[in-house]
Amino acid sequence: MTVPPGKDPAPAPPGMLPAPEIAAILSGTHSNPFAVLGVHAAGKTYVARCFVPGAETVIAETLSGKELGTLERRDEAGFFEGPVALRKEQPIRYRARNDGGEWTVIDPYSFGPVLGPMDDYYIREGSHLRLFDKMGAHPIRHDGAEGFHFAVWAPNARRVSVVGSFNDWDGRRHVMRLRVDTGIWEIFIPGVPVGTPYKYEIVDSNGTLLPLKADPFARRSELRPDTASMTADEIAQNWEDEAHRRHWAEIDPRRQPISIYEVHAASWQRRDNGDMLTWDELAERLIPYCVDMGFTHIEFLPISEYPYDPSWGYQTTGLYAPTARFGEPEGFARFVNGCHKVGIGVILDWVPAHFPTDEHGLRWFDGTALYEHADPRQGFHPDWNTAIYNFGRQEVVAFLVNNALYWAEKFHVDGLRVDAVASMLYLDYSRKHGEWVPNEYGGNENLEAVRFLQTMNTRIYGIHQGVLTIAEESTSWPKVSHPVHAGGLGFGFKWNMGFMHDTLQYLSREPVHRKFHHNDMTFGLLYAFSENFVLPLSHDEVVHGKGSLIAKMAGDDWQKFANLRAYYGFMWGYPGKKLLFMGQEFAQWREWSEDRGLDWNLLEYNLHEGMRRLVRDLNGTYRSKPALHARDCEGDGFEWLIADDRENSVFAWLRKAPGEKLVAVVTNFTPVYREHYDIPLPVAGRWKEVLNTDAEIYGGSGKGNGGAVHAEKRANGETIATITLPPLATLMLEQD
Repeated sequence: MTVPPGKDPAPAPPGMLPAPEIAAILSGTHSNPFAVLGVHAAGKTYVARCFVPGAETVIAETLSGKELGTLERRDEAGFFEGPVALRKEQPIRYRARNDGGEWTVIDPYSFGPVLGPMDDYYIREGSHLRLFDKMGAHPIRHDGAEGFHFAVWAPNARRVSVVGSFNDWDGRRHVMRLRVDTGIWEIFIPGVPVGTPYKYEIVDSNGTLLPLKADPFARRSELRPDTASMTADEIAQNWEDEAHRRHWAEIDPRRQPISIYEVHAASWQRRDNGDMLTWDELAERLIPYCVDMGFTHIEFLPISEYPYDPSWGYQTTGLYAPTARFGEPEGFARFVNGCHKVGIGVILDWVPAHFPTDEHGLRWFDGTALYEHADPRQGFHPDWNTAIYNFGRQEVVAFLVNNALYWAEKFHVDGLRVDAVASMLYLDYSRKHGEWVPNEYGGNENLEAVRFLQTMNTRIYGIHQGVLTIAEESTSWPKVSHPVHAGGLGFGFKWNMGFMHDTLQYLSREPVHRKFHHNDMTFGLLYAFSENFVLPLSHDEVVHGKGSLIAKMAGDDWQKFANLRAYYGFMWGYPGKKLLFMGQEFAQWREWSEDRGLDWNLLEYNLHEGMRRLVRDLNGTYRSKPALHARDCEGDGFEWLIADDRENSVFAWLRKAPGEKLVAVVTNFTPVYREHYDIPLPVAGRWKEVLNTDAEIYGGSGKGNGGAVHAEKRANGETIATITLPPLATLMLEQD
């Protein structure tokens, strides 16, 4: 409808829309298209209005095809309006024609809302625990039509539209309905197929059109470098893991063997042409490998959608979408199911601390600091150039808590390892004086983040018994793995970063100097039972110039391998659950890189294959001997035998569990072969040598005790075993 300059538009016919409102619809500036588009009462009759670009004629019909009337074209851009033969408001469709042919459009504005008042209530309260079923894009049947329901939180936006290939990315076509009480926009769009790219077109409160935004709740995304969200079916997986899940729900994980293989899915192995493996290909290779190696869990670096490969997934733009790098989300569900069928758990690295500033992501989502703090002293992370979530906003907390629940429910994951917890807990983390805002009491503790973590852990453990949460927390914050009701953060476990730092520092020293740093190996036992610890030799230790674990060891090549074997034996005998990053089980020389597969060819060499066999046997011994795992988190499961032989750099302790055979762990961290070395043991008699890291099968020198040692009670009342200590080796001796 074109009006000559200086003239007022002609008045609309009775019951028809005024020209300014039509112009607002066509320009995408109408404040509430649902008030005018679709079917509306006009006195005792009903009128239908639609915007169908490119149409020359439009006939209104019921969804079953009954003709209701021909609409008048009020504007050449494609605005149609006219009376329809209806007795009530109901969904309708339009048969549109032009010179190119005929097509049918179901009117999204003739459908009522999908969300209800109870959703509004729980969302406002911050207690909605099924947002992942309500927000984002979900296939539903609504008032007789199949399509997708879209919902997104953008309380400060003037307009939000769904755009995609189904509407030529035209933001005027599917403007959403605002639920004023919650700031959530929603619309049901009939006929949208599964696998369709879409984004949200948002106009901020000032009328500025923002960059297109991906869906924060998208359950599937395009493959990078494309950044659109994709419509997805609900996960249809025939789960065969009841026994696995029931086991972990019924036991105390602190008293179970937990040995975790940390994996970066994009670089564990690659195809011959360098392409990444799909989830199904990973299942064929990785699951049998972990079964053979004796690991109890696989922990993946973040697999939620992320735009930049070198971030390893730690800068995610799609917390609800398994990355498209490895195929569709159903592939990941099949992978988890396959793991569970053979008794392997799956843990995901989860990143609720921060998010990247890519324009299609959460940053400045509706033209305001919505997910992040507006104050950069609280909302911007200087180390990573990322935005920090606003943990004081209940909608943000609900978004994150629901995400944790989502992975547990929809994909049956066994645990979440929460990244960068220390950066969340401290307001002055990596900030100088004056660059941070104190809390209400003047301290540096982020009380809002504390409450978020406590809420998240309470919800996870309350709803999904058997799912673990593990904190990567590098400071001495108290009670990280203590229950919330006891003043703790509520995590199941905490990474023992001190163990990793101290022991690697010790092993990097030449053996002749180790006696001066004996405390590096004993200090950890002062706090070993203050938390439920996981001992991590993680990806962080083998990147950014730090070198691989084998490269960190002191000495020539023979000593490096012997040191690492002795270290692994020491660690598997030490109290705490175990974690080892991929490639370190066969002593890869090269530092890890995310853009290539591991150096599997090294297994052709005896020393590397020997290391792999050792890790496999350590896992087997750890899992089969309750003394080595059943009291990992309790002081009564550990007793020093030799703690102060710094001259010889020898350490020995006892591992024990009620009613189980005792296991003694003895480590010689010098290359000196020691015969006739006395160690105290609590029981006289024969002790089997159940593991020796110097065995020839592991690439060692083959020194040892012929399979057993004998402890005898001496005149002074002590029970002593005189043993042979191989060079740079760890022995495990079990009471016979």
